[in-house]
Amino acid sequence: MPEMFSTGFSMKPGQLAETMEGETIQWMKRISKEKKIILTGSLIIEEDGKYYNRLIWMQPNGQYGSYDKRHLFAYADENKHYTAGTKRLIASVNGWKINLLICYDLRFPVWARQPEQSAYDVLIYVANWPERRMIAWKTLLQARAIENQCYVVGVNRVGDDGNNIHYSGESMVIDPMGEILYYKKDEEDNFTITLDKDHLNSIREKFPFWRDSDEFKILNNEG
Repeated sequence: MPEMFSTGFSMKPGQLAETMEGETIQWMKRISKEKKIILTGSLIIEEDGKYYNRLIWMQPNGQYGSYDKRHLFAYADENKHYTAGTKRLIASVNGWKINLLICYDLRFPVWARQPEQSAYDVLIYVANWPERRMIAWKTLLQARAIENQCYVVGVNRVGDDGNNIHYSGESMVIDPMGEILYYKKDEEDNFTITLDKDHLNSIREKFPFWRDSDEFKILNNEG
């Protein structure tokens, strides 16, 4: 599901935030168990007097992981209302490693960069990305797939929000070579696609570009 799927993208966390025991988390637990699926998306969470744009990775057994959006969208004052995260969440599912990020994180390639070969296999972005900046959305999703040699899934909302901002969706699944496997514009959709691990491995083996990559470290500046 998209970013802030239960409220829309809002700078009013004081009115809309829930706790980790709140109604939306309980709904995610119930649906995940009933459908026997892993359910993910972000929502507004209040914790210890702070607000977070938090992605939840809910499993059918009720256990979950979480990721707090690192790059807060200062253009819309998100940084004034929410606390940034400092840690990535890479989930493991049936031999696949899945890196989970949120919307504006897409513009910062170092945060998604593979620190070593096969640190993860799939990169998922849940988003509230408006139609007027859709060229960036599509281009950067493909770039993240190519540079990290991984599958990329971009899940974006559709429709108009309370601020009359239009969202065209354009959710996508992209393979490690940048080929678009799925694309949907202007419509809500439930779609199933099978990712090919052999295809992924063959690309990484044939084109081992990671060997030539630059070394780097990400430093967290916490007050």
